[in-house]
Amino acid sequence: MTNIRTIAKKSGYSASTVSRFINQSGYVSDKASKEIKRIIDEMDYVPNAIARDLSKGQTFTIGVVVPHMRHPFFSELTHGIMDLAFAAEYNVLFLESQYDEKLEQKYLEKLHRKAFDALIFISRKLPLTELIKYQKYGPVVCCENPQDNPIAAAYMLRESTYQQAFEWVKQGGYSKIAIILSRPYGNSATSKIIFHSYKKVFGTFPDSNLVYTDCYNYNDGYQSAHLIARDTPDFIFGNSDDIIAGIYQYYLDNNLELPALMGQENQISGSLLKIPTIDHHLKMIGQAACELAITGAIKSVSIESEFIIR
Repeated sequence: MTNIRTIAKKSGYSASTVSRFINQSGYVSDKASKEIKRIIDEMDYVPNAIARDLSKGQTFTIGVVVPHMRHPFFSELTHGIMDLAFAAEYNVLFLESQYDEKLEQKYLEKLHRKAFDALIFISRKLPLTELIKYQKYGPVVCCENPQDNPIAAAYMLRESTYQQAFEWVKQGGYSKIAIILSRPYGNSATSKIIFHSYKKVFGTFPDSNLVYTDCYNYNDGYQSAHLIARDTPDFIFGNSDDIIAGIYQYYLDNNLELPALMGQENQISGSLLKIPTIDHHLKMIGQAACELAITGAIKSVSIESEFIIR
């Protein structure tokens, strides 16, 4: 197999000289450059990119820990990460966790072993303190408000936006409000923020009989709509426009009177249905997280969410 030593032997120059020429990492005379290039062309040698990057102490790969890709919150964030990573000539490796602490720990250990240059946690089960321990091995970025924890973070400011949305609902005179979530209150920071924002506006937490979980996409919305319709809410607040679109279609298919609707993530489905939505600008957050991963800066970047009335 052709390698630097083979080229050095055939060209008559040292392996270090050949390495400097290939990696453009130091002075090589014109005479040596021409001869080494001639041998490389003759032997059709292509440098091993992985080995070259490792020799520089970098893999140019960012690991992205994501629970799953069934909800637009995760898919839109990853699109933003990929946009910036590819522009900076970095590879992105997606690491599915399903909120399994052992898997998340395994990915942190891979950072320790230099399998990638940085890790971005889009969501997590491990405590932030555990993520912070691994920053000495490379940048670790979270996509949530880190509060006082010393860790790089890119996240949305959404409490005031949720309160604004619920104020709009309250002013509309709606009182029997169904809340659609991915995960229950005890397992999700997002669910907690929604509940507390709701309480600030209405003075109480949402009616537990009108809270529905395990909804991630259009089909989930459609399948859960029979339970929602049975409880006859006058307003449905969903965790994505696509989920609301599924609920909307179920009502139409069964000739049911539609309640008022609101979605999230400003998806095409919401625009077509002309329903109000909350845009968390997830691609921008993904781009900010990727920049932190590449630069290694330990700071927080926050992006304001937007309530859109249609």
